[in-house]
Amino acid sequence: MARDPYQELGVPRTATSAEVRKAFHKLAKANHPDTNPGNKPAEERFKKVSAAFDIIGDAAKRKKFDAGELDNDGRETGGGGFGRGGGPWGAPGGGGAGPGSRAETFEGGDLGDILGEMFGGRAQRNPNGFGGFAQRGSDVRAKLEIDLVDAIRGGKQRIAFSDGRTIDVTIPKGAQDGQTLRLKGQGGPGRTGAGDAFIELSIQPHPLYRREGEDLVMDLPVAFYDAVLGGKVEAPTPDGPVTLTVPKAANTGTRLRLKGRGLVDAQGKRRDLFARIVVTLPDAVDADLEAFAERYRQDRAYTPRRRG
Repeated sequence: MARDPYQELGVPRTATSAEVRKAFHKLAKANHPDTNPGNKPAEERFKKVSAAFDIIGDAAKRKKFDAGELDNDGRETGGGGFGRGGGPWGAPGGGGAGPGSRAETFEGGDLGDILGEMFGGRAQRNPNGFGGFAQRGSDVRAKLEIDLVDAIRGGKQRIAFSDGRTIDVTIPKGAQDGQTLRLKGQGGPGRTGAGDAFIELSIQPHPLYRREGEDLVMDLPVAFYDAVLGGKVEAPTPDGPVTLTVPKAANTGTRLRLKGRGLVDAQGKRRDLFARIVVTLPDAVDADLEAFAERYRQDRAYTPRRRG
């Protein structure tokens, strides 16, 4: 038979429910398997104090125990108390002086709830008794592929789980590749509550934008005449198109800065987007363009191999 639950928790029989709860809280926290992995003595101690609290931490059970109707293991004794009309700890013939017989409001509390407060809702009572503790609802993990623009701007994505459920995931602005989002209560069901869902974000390569360190870069096709004469061109950005001014004699490789249109850094600040000019020719070259190019070739006015 187990030891007397009052002795197990180290409290007197006159202890209030709050004092019982406080004693259990201290002992359970010190001996919980999560904080003592592989420590068998601590695990056994945890089971014993949990079993003791299951009896005297519950108002109804404590009253029965004090009246001799439950033994140290919480089993029905099949009889009344040891005194005349009172419990084993009460005065003979009277209602008893113990906590179970006096006018007191017991708060007690469900053991699973208390352990949940102590350990983040992870523990729940084993339905087969105190031979161990079962996990709350299991956590689930999934990977979600998102577009680079969605990572910058944020938004919503729908994800499907293997059990057939679908949920909408809110992508935060400035999401990072490999970042994990925690969705509370979206995991497997459990007696003390559902587990959580952990969604790992995977940012996919973008057809237009690319990362270069902490900068966002894109190639911007510019017609040769705008590159020569300068002009206004429309450039796409993650926030929508903007108009850029191309300087005269701009060449392939020239970079134009678009402030605050790039990636979001670790401090939540929006960095810049760089548009790299790529000078392009028309698909069909007419006689005038050929003559222009021939004149430059004959005059040797421009030879790229001599640059620098």
